[in-house]
Amino acid sequence: MSVDTSNDIFRKNMLDEIKKIQNELIELKNIKKNITKPKRKTASKKKVVKRKPARKTASKKKVVKRKPARKTASKKKVVKRKPARKTASKKKVVKRKPARSNKAKRKARR
Repeated sequence: MSVDTSNDIFRKNMLDEIKKIQNELIELKNIKKNITKPKRKTASKKKVVKRKPARKTASKKKVVKRKPARKTASKKKVVKRKPARKTASKKKVVKRKPARSNKAKRKARR
């Protein structure tokens, strides 16, 4: 129990010291405020309002050209069709020479 009471007493003492120090700080701050002179606020400069420049002579309105009237509905162009293909030309059949007979071969060798 003696340990608990000594701890409690220590805490109380520490809290008292902290409060004293805080009070001293507050007093010092008050003294500082009284010592320092308040700064003068500089008068804010008035804003100069610039005037709009005078208008130049009234600009001429642009003349909008009208679209030309449509001519009567143009006739649709008639698209000519390609002529039909003629039937595919038949390939020429090349006839082979008839094979030589054995007698003709023998004559040629001699």
